Amino acid sequence: MRNLLIPILVFLAGDSAADAQNDPLIAKLDAGTVSGMAGASADMRIFKGIPFAAPPVGDLRWRAPQPVAHWTGVRKANAFGPSCMQGNGNAGNSEDCLYLNVWTAGKAGEKRPVMVWIHGGGYYAGSGSQSMYDGEALAKKGAVVVTLNYRLGVFGFFSYPELTKESDRRGAANFGAMDSIAVLEWVQKNITQFGGDPKRVTIFGESAGSAMVANLMVMPKAKGLFQRAIGESGAWSTASVRRLKTLPEAEQDGVKFAEGVGAKSLAELRAKPADVILKGGRGEGPIVDGWLIPEDPSTVFAAGKQTDVPVLTGSNRDESSNSNPQSSGEFVEQARKRFGDMADQYLKVYPAGSDGQARESAFLTGRDQMAFAMRNWARLAARPGKSKSYVYYFTQQRPLVPGGKEKGQFAPGPHGSATHVSEILYVFNHLDNSRPWTDADRQGADMMSSYWVNFATNGDPNGKGLPKWPVFDGNTGTTMIFGNAPQGSQVPGEAQLAFFKTYFLKS
Repeated sequence: MRNLLIPILVFLAGDSAADAQNDPLIAKLDAGTVSGMAGASADMRIFKGIPFAAPPVGDLRWRAPQPVAHWTGVRKANAFGPSCMQGNGNAGNSEDCLYLNVWTAGKAGEKRPVMVWIHGGGYYAGSGSQSMYDGEALAKKGAVVVTLNYRLGVFGFFSYPELTKESDRRGAANFGAMDSIAVLEWVQKNITQFGGDPKRVTIFGESAGSAMVANLMVMPKAKGLFQRAIGESGAWSTASVRRLKTLPEAEQDGVKFAEGVGAKSLAELRAKPADVILKGGRGEGPIVDGWLIPEDPSTVFAAGKQTDVPVLTGSNRDESSNSNPQSSGEFVEQARKRFGDMADQYLKVYPAGSDGQARESAFLTGRDQMAFAMRNWARLAARPGKSKSYVYYFTQQRPLVPGGKEKGQFAPGPHGSATHVSEILYVFNHLDNSRPWTDADRQGADMMSSYWVNFATNGDPNGKGLPKWPVFDGNTGTTMIFGNAPQGSQVPGEAQLAFFKTYFLKS
């Protein structure tokens, strides 16, 4: 655990301009100079805890990110900054959390592809400093890797009538998304100091981070700040096939939230301690505010008006389900409530003849809905005249944690399952010490990370020594499989995917 106290900023004195210019661990940024640390290899440079916006505290709570105050001297960038407020206010969390981290083996002036990672966590948890997001292996393969924090929960996604009036609708809700854009603007100004090419920026993320990537593709303010997009297990509405809330709907939620924490005005809300706000509710993520997100992303993509960049998306075989019915009757009731006049059609492809069959159908619904969401994103992004899309399906069964076991519909013998988030360590080629990894795992991680860096380099994952990854044409057969080849019920069926397509088009 990191200490709850915000680290005191330490500056190095006495470095001449010449010394700083010749030191590979020194980077001169638009706000000041930072010093990083060496990585495992001699050419690796790591910079942690670089501020990209002013602390969003006090009167800056629920405002667009503001510029960082300039500093003199050399600021140490060798420790992660605090994570954003989340959970129960754990040690290491703070409202002062807008920091990013950089891994690079490049030198200033080089033109390496840049990969900006947006973490998941349902928009209410996580940080860019989680150990599984270590960027060193990707940097060794030629990328400059950036991870970031963005405001979470009600701190990052909050609407309130008085707030809308104050902001003239501009920046009245999607603060966490604005933080992501602020990082992309920071990259444009500063990434050359780390050997990165500001004209070859890939945004990639998982779960809510992947949803953020999809949403950034429909934000006019983000256009031109990235040239490729990778989404892992999450489209614009995360795992669900639904529309985002609108500003008036979110404002109603904000009024209820204010009442719950005993505030009668925006000023009172800003005066509340952070832990009081945190305990008041967790927030829901991006909404259609009419400015940052002008229209529902499904409408934007359907009209082909999204930012046109190459897209790589995919999902995992054992994606978790949001529903775990206790009986077939409960499952049928849930289906009729959600799908209405399409419930009978749904129950034909996800039957509930017994309690056990209902639980299996609920699990498969989560898997197939996610698979559809990711393939639908790729399909809409790659229509005639648009950039190409690539789709994967992750089936690799991770080794079990020693002495533990995992839940999974398809977890045979001593192996684990391909659950939500399980592809991340492979993508980062960072198989840590948490599991007894096999040669197959290491080969898979090396392959996936190479595809990802290739895609960041030129918009195409293919490269020398790698199996051919076909361009996605909207069919299941054009999906790249990573791991154990799925068979039978392990792969989403045509009827299941067709149901969600019909439901999506109707919703």
